[in-house]
Amino acid sequence: MLGNGVVGILAETSNKWERRAPLTPSHCSRLLLAGRQKSGVARILVQPSTKRIFNDAQYEEAGCEITSDLSECGLILGIKKPKLEMILPDRAYAFFSHTHKAQPENMALLDKILAQRVSLFDYELVEGNQGKRRLIAFGKFAGRAAIIDLLKGLGQRYLNLGYSTPFLTLGAAYMYPSLAAAKAAIISVGEEIATEGLPLGICPLVFVFTGSGHASIAAQELFKLLPHTFVDPSRLPELFEKAGDSSQSTCSSSTKRVFQVYGCVVTSENMVEPKDSSRAFDKNDYYEHPEQYNPIFHEKIAPYASAIINCIYWEKQFPRLLSTQQLRDLAQKGCPLVGISDLTCDMEGSIEILNQTTTIDSPFFRYDPKNDSYHHDMEGDGIICSVVDNLPTEFPKEASQHFGGLLSQFIGSLASVADIAKLPGNLRRACIAHGGALTSLYEYIPTMRNSG
Repeated sequence: MLGNGVVGILAETSNKWERRAPLTPSHCSRLLLAGRQKSGVARILVQPSTKRIFNDAQYEEAGCEITSDLSECGLILGIKKPKLEMILPDRAYAFFSHTHKAQPENMALLDKILAQRVSLFDYELVEGNQGKRRLIAFGKFAGRAAIIDLLKGLGQRYLNLGYSTPFLTLGAAYMYPSLAAAKAAIISVGEEIATEGLPLGICPLVFVFTGSGHASIAAQELFKLLPHTFVDPSRLPELFEKAGDSSQSTCSSSTKRVFQVYGCVVTSENMVEPKDSSRAFDKNDYYEHPEQYNPIFHEKIAPYASAIINCIYWEKQFPRLLSTQQLRDLAQKGCPLVGISDLTCDMEGSIEILNQTTTIDSPFFRYDPKNDSYHHDMEGDGIICSVVDNLPTEFPKEASQHFGGLLSQFIGSLASVADIAKLPGNLRRACIAHGGALTSLYEYIPTMRNSG
């Protein structure tokens, strides 16, 4: 069955918002027209779906077969994890499984994969031969949706705190028919900030972006549509000193306005420092010996952040970006932090308070650091937190077009090769399980499960 050239596309069942597709009708058409000899694909079977952003008729016109039965397929593609009962034995599956960190919520899925002798390929693990660059990703669309939804949330949160801002006019990312329409809305907000300003009481308004990957860069791109200045992490104290001097020099702070926002990009050297003060920070050494470094983000960066857009890759051996106690201490000192958008979706991970995901239609919860309590409203004390794990589906058409273009390059190998040893290295390394066992790179997972 593996390598038979028949590809299946799952109907997404993870939640009501998942409208993306791993391959668009255009991608399918190109693969089928090329023929099996060239593309490795003989047939494409598509499960019917009335909510997928591309309708069944479009796939049919592209030459696909519409059927709920994917039993003829050697390779089955999805976006999110399928229902356990949908997993067929002795097939290859590719989707975002979120299992390689032994995530507890997905261990039943991994057990089913192993029991069914499935070859599991995880898109997240398809990386370039040099470094850690992911080759199949939605990252840019996650960053874009995240910053739009955060700006909208800040508008609502600041209103509850007694401040009217132009952010209040923004919609959620999914409300815009295209990325271009969303950008136009942000530009309009930016024009209002430039002409009418923001209340002094919430300024300087500082957006901290963590990491330098696709998601962080994409969030910054949309942020730059606002009137802005980027500040080096080392100059954040100076920015606040100047703002303090300015507020004292005016007779009425209620009439003073600020006509821009501030951005600050932080990477690992701004998050930790060597325990040995005689040593300079070394990125490679930090990755190899994280236990020899102390966290400093809570001292050097967080005290000045109004909003944090967290995009860093994190594992348990690394210091947290913000622990619960650090955040509670900051709140006690009057930290201006109002909102967090976390794109990593690591539960109790780099930001420890984040213990739950949120949804596109209810993207925020409120954490009250004074009482260490969680609330699902915008009123009262605390920080609003967004932890949506399927942000790119807010731009389902454009995200699918982008993703499918990347995935198409690998379909030929995945669909036509039965022996994983004959696959290209980047696909071999992305195979978590095969023939009822974990592959060598992922044999650590049971140890992580038991230690968790």
